[in-house]
Amino acid sequence: MSAENNIANHILPTSATMTGVCVTVISIVRLTEATRHISTVIDTVFAMTGLVFLLSCFLSYTSMRKQRFGGVLEKYADLFFMIGLSMTVLGGFMLALEVEHF
Repeated sequence: MSAENNIANHILPTSATMTGVCVTVISIVRLTEATRHISTVIDTVFAMTGLVFLLSCFLSYTSMRKQRFGGVLEKYADLFFMIGLSMTVLGGFMLALEVEHF
């Protein structure tokens, strides 16, 4: 395994954990039921974020299994992981702004 391929070893468990975090946030938002409109938007953002992290997890796992396309798949896994992190921050800001209304 090359030094370049080590990034997939970090992306896989972290993206799987972040997928679980997104599902947890959706559950918490559903329980609090802030404003119906904004909670639907927050739910949607975190549902899409969970899918992005799941895709990152899948690509990371596949990059470790496939030697031929491993480097390319790992780059995509890294890209989707960073997109997922950005979406998580966006969703967190939306959630924080909504919690302010309580």
